[in-house]
Amino acid sequence: MKFREYWADRCEKAWERRSIIWLSGVRRVGKTVLCRSLPDVEYFDCELPRVREALSDPEAFLRRLAGKRVVLDEIQRVRKPSEVLKIAADHYPDVRIVATGSSTLQASAKFRDTLTGRKVDVRLRPMVAQDLSDFGSTDVPGRMLRGGLPPLFLSDSPAPGEYEDWMDSFWAKDVQELFRLERRWSFVRLCESLLAQSGGILDASSLAAPCEIGRTTVSNYIEVLEATGVVVVVRPFSTHHPTEIVAAPKVYGFDTGFVAHYRGIVSLRAEDRGLLWEHLVLNEMLAHLRESAIGYWRDKHGHEVDFVIKRHGLPITAVECKWSSSQGVTTGLASFRKRYSEGENWLVAGDVDSCYERTLAGLPVTVMGLSHLAARLGANA
Repeated sequence: MKFREYWADRCEKAWERRSIIWLSGVRRVGKTVLCRSLPDVEYFDCELPRVREALSDPEAFLRRLAGKRVVLDEIQRVRKPSEVLKIAADHYPDVRIVATGSSTLQASAKFRDTLTGRKVDVRLRPMVAQDLSDFGSTDVPGRMLRGGLPPLFLSDSPAPGEYEDWMDSFWAKDVQELFRLERRWSFVRLCESLLAQSGGILDASSLAAPCEIGRTTVSNYIEVLEATGVVVVVRPFSTHHPTEIVAAPKVYGFDTGFVAHYRGIVSLRAEDRGLLWEHLVLNEMLAHLRESAIGYWRDKHGHEVDFVIKRHGLPITAVECKWSSSQGVTTGLASFRKRYSEGENWLVAGDVDSCYERTLAGLPVTVMGLSHLAARLGANA
C-alpha cells in the first residue's frame, strides 16, 4: 500500500507539539499501514500477548525506548492504556508515541480526562485528494463508488459482503466494547438507514418506527455513531435570525462507498455524482478542520448553502459543491450573502483542473477542485 503523505506530515507536525499522538479512525481506514510507513519507528502490536506483557510494567518498557519513535497499535488491548500513555507523557517525553485503537476508547470519559493536554488527536479520514495522488490514481468516480477505505478502493469491485462484514465487525468490536447496546438489529438498521439517507436533514421521528425504537433511542444511537466516526452531524449555521433554520442538522455517512452501497448505487448516474461529490468535499474539509467548524445554512424560504466554514478570526466562507462547474451556484448563495456580506465564496467542482475567479449570481466566486480546496484549507490551518 502507498505512503499517505498528507497524514504522515500531520503526524510529524503533531509530534512537534506533544510526545503522544492519538491516531483514530474507523476500521480499515489504514491506521496500521500509515503507522508502519512513518520513518524510524519501532512498531508494537498490542494484540500480541508478549507486547501486552511488556507493557504491564510501563516504566521498564519506556526506559528501554528512550529517544525513540514508537507505534503502540491497538492499545485498547492493554489492561490500562490510559495509564501507559499518561506515564509516557509525564515521565518519558523523549519517547515519541503514536497510539492507535478502537474509536470507543477515544469516546470513553476516563481516556479523555486522563490525557487532556497530553496528546494531539489525529483522526484518519477515508482517502483525501492527496491520498488519491499517492495511490497513483485520478479515478475520482471510482473513489466515489468504491469509497475511501484503501482495501475497498483498491478492489476492482468490492463484493457486497465486504460492507456487511465491516458492519458486523463494527458492532462486535467497537460498539459492544464500550456502549454495551443490546438491540443489534435496531442499531444496525438505523446505521444502514442513515447511510442510505446520507446528506439529508435528520428526522428522528421518521427513523424510529422502522427501527422499532423510540425517538430518544434514535438520538442516543446517533450519538454513538457520531462518537465512533461512522456519521458526521453537520449543524445549521445561524445568528438566530427569524428566517434562518436553527435546529435541523444534516447527517452524513463517513464514506462514499458505504453510502453508495446502502443506496443501491452500482453505477454512477448524474444525480449520484452530485450527491457523492458533496460527500467527498465534506471529507476533504474534515481532514483539515474541526467538525464544529463546518456547518450548512438554510432559511425558511428554502434557500440553502451546502457548507459554511467558521474559523476563529476569519469571515464566514460559503462552499457550494457541484460535480460540473457549468452548474454555477444556487440562489441560496446570494441570499446568504445578503445577510452575511463578508467572506469568500467557493465553488468546488469535479471537472476543474485549475483555480480561477468568476462572477456568479452577481458575486465573486473562486472555482476550484478538491486539491485546491485542500491547499486553501491548509494555508489557513
